[in-house]
Amino acid sequence: MDYLEIEQRLGANNYKPLDVVLSRGQGIWVWDVDGNRYMDCLSAYSAVNQGHCHPKIVKALTEQAAKLSLTSRAFRNDQLGLFYKELCELTHSHKVLPMNSGAEAVETAIKTVRKWGYKTKKVAENKAEIIVCDNNFHGRTITIISFSSDKGARDGFGPFTPGFKSIPFGDAGALKAAINENTIAFMVEPIQGEAGVIIPPEGYLREVRQICTDNNVVLILDEIQTGLGRTGKLLAEAHEGIEADMTLIGKALSGGLYPVSAVLSNTEIMDVLNPGEHGSTFGGNPLACAVARVALKVLVEENMIENSAVMGDYFLNGLKSLKNPFIREIRGRGLMIGLEFEPGKIKARTYCEALKEKGLLCKETHENIIRFAPPLVINKEDIDYALAIIQEVIG
Repeated sequence: MDYLEIEQRLGANNYKPLDVVLSRGQGIWVWDVDGNRYMDCLSAYSAVNQGHCHPKIVKALTEQAAKLSLTSRAFRNDQLGLFYKELCELTHSHKVLPMNSGAEAVETAIKTVRKWGYKTKKVAENKAEIIVCDNNFHGRTITIISFSSDKGARDGFGPFTPGFKSIPFGDAGALKAAINENTIAFMVEPIQGEAGVIIPPEGYLREVRQICTDNNVVLILDEIQTGLGRTGKLLAEAHEGIEADMTLIGKALSGGLYPVSAVLSNTEIMDVLNPGEHGSTFGGNPLACAVARVALKVLVEENMIENSAVMGDYFLNGLKSLKNPFIREIRGRGLMIGLEFEPGKIKARTYCEALKEKGLLCKETHENIIRFAPPLVINKEDIDYALAIIQEVIG
């Protein structure tokens, strides 16, 4: 069967995947329809931190699916409260609002913090402003692309949602200067993933935390990619010892088996919402909650977070031995690593396609950056295998 022809003929042209058709996955490995094996060094953009088809998460999924999958929030279910309890205890949160996708979590945060701005901070009606960062990536809904600086994400999709101001990433002084009487929140990724694994200067998040506190501004950290062990900590905020007022998680919250996301916050902010003001038919469904509970459990009990820190350092150091003269920088934290080439010199996709032919799957971002983000269950022997392929292809 010609899978590529069917996709190209019948599917919308909104993605440009590598030409590999996968049919099975286990741990860090995936197999295509012809039986060829590949090491997954993307983890579905960090949704598969626990590895493909983790047996304990699969068991939770199948057992819950056979009992009760969906009630809507019109009725209660026996998994939601336990999900809240375990997630709050793990992340030191007061309240949880469950959704399905990462973009929905971002939209939820925007709605909630606007309501807080009007009800609690007493900002003038329809004047609330959220500060974001240049080169951010928070999703692709109309509201989210309204504050994107990616021309490709915006062209042809206006008019856009007002109420956002963008500043340079990693510049605490720019945040301080941008705040005014209408500022209700600052939303930022601890590390910019889609921008190419851009890590802010040491101390940036601590400064940001203090500025937000001093100005009664809600600090929203989008940890949908960076959270749940990806950077070697449960949440990336822990690298600087801070706590956000709102934290957004998703992707690995289900180990890649089901769409689950959540907004974590405190009682003061979350309690501005009343019944009927926000929700989702599938948000907090028993199947999602059962899967997420086990996904979190294995992440902790199987020491995947600690492994991410150790193996991330090992992988990063190995990559830094590459001699390719067009490499501009190699950077990372935990198992979130970016390899950047000099702009205009190398097409990163060319290398991604060559790596695929050797049995390693990764993906370019922009035209000159490759991201390496394998599942957190990877070991030293696996990384040596990957490094040998990368050395052969990239040099």
